[in-house]
Amino acid sequence: MNTNPVLVFDLGKVLVDFDYSIAAENIARHSRLGPRELHAFLGSSPLLADYESGRLSREEFFKSLKEAVGFQKGLLEFSGFFADIFTEIPLMTGFQRELSKQGFQTYIFSNTNDLAVEHIRKNFPFFADFNGYVYSFQVGAMKPQPAIYEAMESMACAKGRELIYIDDRPENIEAGLARGWQAILHEDPVKTRREVISRL
Repeated sequence: MNTNPVLVFDLGKVLVDFDYSIAAENIARHSRLGPRELHAFLGSSPLLADYESGRLSREEFFKSLKEAVGFQKGLLEFSGFFADIFTEIPLMTGFQRELSKQGFQTYIFSNTNDLAVEHIRKNFPFFADFNGYVYSFQVGAMKPQPAIYEAMESMACAKGRELIYIDDRPENIEAGLARGWQAILHEDPVKTRREVISRL
């Protein structure tokens, strides 16, 4: 049993913002689709979900997307375009740093892919300051599926109210609440910070 609660952070829209239209703009320059078409394709195709749930490897994802949109460059160029879509949210990363310095365990719990993880690890120093990481592409399941929550509990050696969980997606929060987690819907950093502190 943990004497202190464990803090579980979603990644996208909580610690980093992201905008797939940036990737669409860059990829479209070397494809047969325009930026709007490409952005719509990324949002509607099952390819991204297959990649982020581990059903496709990086190479398989690239090959399938390359064929679908007519991308003319190689995997290296694509990787840069696809992953360079993030900006840090300093109020949240600073809050995590404060909690870590106070001795709280903190974890990242994310529906994501290996390209995104590599890019963020390389470009955002805050990313190194966590006790562990649970990623959908490694677990083979995406939030709100139970298997990824089970993986988070296993890594943190914590269950139920021992976990304080921050996520911007209501369906993910509902799945956490169903397991007894202290789940907080992230809407803005000031509100989230206040909510977390009230539960410590």
